[in-house]
Amino acid sequence: MKPRATVATDADRTAGRATALSGEDNGDNDGARGRSRAGGPPARPSKQGRQKTKAPAAPGGITWRLRFRRDRTLILMTVPAMVLLLIFNYIPLFGNVVAFQDYDVYDLGITGSPFVGFDNFTRIFEDYRFWEVLLNTLVIFLTQLLLFFPIPIAIALLLNTIMSTRLRAWVQAIVYLPHFFSWVLVVTVFQQMFGGAGLVAQWAREHGHEGFDLMTNPGFFKFLVTAQAVWKDAGWGVIVFLAALAAVNTDLYEAAAVDGAGRWRRMWHITLPALRPVIALLLVLRVGSALNLDFEQILLQRDQVGAGASEILDTYIWWTGIKTGDFGYAAAAGIFKGLFSVAMVLGANKVAHMMGEQGVYSKK
Repeated sequence: MKPRATVATDADRTAGRATALSGEDNGDNDGARGRSRAGGPPARPSKQGRQKTKAPAAPGGITWRLRFRRDRTLILMTVPAMVLLLIFNYIPLFGNVVAFQDYDVYDLGITGSPFVGFDNFTRIFEDYRFWEVLLNTLVIFLTQLLLFFPIPIAIALLLNTIMSTRLRAWVQAIVYLPHFFSWVLVVTVFQQMFGGAGLVAQWAREHGHEGFDLMTNPGFFKFLVTAQAVWKDAGWGVIVFLAALAAVNTDLYEAAAVDGAGRWRRMWHITLPALRPVIALLLVLRVGSALNLDFEQILLQRDQVGAGASEILDTYIWWTGIKTGDFGYAAAAGIFKGLFSVAMVLGANKVAHMMGEQGVYSKK
């Protein structure tokens, strides 16, 4: 019985002290109100009152001035890049006014050339040759998309399976090296290999077969430029996929191996899902640049196979618009190309959203 009495006594004492303190607070508050009514000096608010009257934090967090003071070093580092982007990418956009003029670069200039409205665009749409070139450009693009785009993914998967760090570094160096070659050198190498007097043709003649020249075959041209692009740039495209694979948790592979999953199962259920967002993003960007094939690569081989098989939109604009001095026609074709690319990006990004991927921008 004594422990119960002791607990009860302590609880009563605690309650009494709480009542006394609340009474003192009430008394102090009443006294303060009384002194305020009597004209005396105002009483200092209690700690609880001061906490209640504290100013709330700004709804947007820190102000933009504090943000600038905090990040001024990073902002100053981006200023040169922003200036270059402004000079070489945004200011030249005002030159698109040439597409709506009968532009004379020698005498009248932009300010003196007469406006002709949409006449240059009408000329483009009525030019059957323009549509043939556009179709040929899309055919070459689709060929490269189907045969070139999956190769960097496959190379990245193969490099990811190499356990030796030194061997992987050697393979990466060999695969990356052609990216730093110019298109002149790449075309020369292919000419020495697959030309009429190349190594392959000479070997075929030595063994009693008829020689061939793939460099001048119009029907093989789209596959030829695709092979050149693969040899030159496939290794460089592997970098992005290897970076994505480096972020995959290795515990997933160990857990899958413990569960009995083989190499193919681990690649199908772990590696490829990890690459899926990157593949979707690069595919959207690649579709957006459908009309941006390598101008230098095509121009170097244009005369060998003929304009009918090798002409793309960039070379056609250069030959028909710029080389002949019809800058209004060339500017109108450039605007059409830009609008077409934007439409392709938006369409491909919509497909990516339908497949559950983020794409270029997230769906709100």
